[in-house]
Amino acid sequence: MRCNNTPHARSWGRRAEARGTVRDMKSTGRAGRPKASSRETLAEAACELFLERGYDKTSVADITQRAGVSRSSFFNYFTSKSDVLWSGVDERIGHAIAALENLGAGADGDAVRGILLLVVRDFAPDPLALALRNSAAMGLQDELVRDTGLRLARLSAAVSSAAHASGVDVIRADIVGAAYAAAVLSSLRVWAEHGAGRGTPEAVLLDALGTIHDLPWAV
Repeated sequence: MRCNNTPHARSWGRRAEARGTVRDMKSTGRAGRPKASSRETLAEAACELFLERGYDKTSVADITQRAGVSRSSFFNYFTSKSDVLWSGVDERIGHAIAALENLGAGADGDAVRGILLLVVRDFAPDPLALALRNSAAMGLQDELVRDTGLRLARLSAAVSSAAHASGVDVIRADIVGAAYAAAVLSSLRVWAEHGAGRGTPEAVLLDALGTIHDLPWAV
């Protein structure tokens, strides 16, 4: 029936799908782990509440109450609501930045691309992927734009610094840094928005890196 394709029906369907993804997050922990950790429980509770109430209307107290843990437990794992979404990616970006810094004067395009691929390699559905796919339902569009910009700036600066340290001129280094960083963040977003049918985020990033082949790592 046509009524099943109304905006309300599509929105309801997307929310139902997202709730199913939250349930999948609960049941697909690491092998040998029979019980979710407090960190995972908090992340699951936050995602459920963001879907039910929206991001802005969900407080840390709401999350801890739903998870059945204390407020101090929340701050043992996360610094803010936003950190619930970004902590996993931030850890990967932090490792990438450290690796880029260690390249020194020997940095080249292949080494940098290899490091950036590690940011998305074996990336499983997590709170950020759920938020990217359901940003409208969670009321997160503006928040995600701001938060993505912060990560984009950090990663771009690290790639640019690596390029410049290897002898690339400043303007080219900045352009390459911005392009490579955008490829990483855009690939995660596109992969999350398209769901499992898109393949792996690593495959999406490889395609994205191919689109900036005309920006060679050279002086």
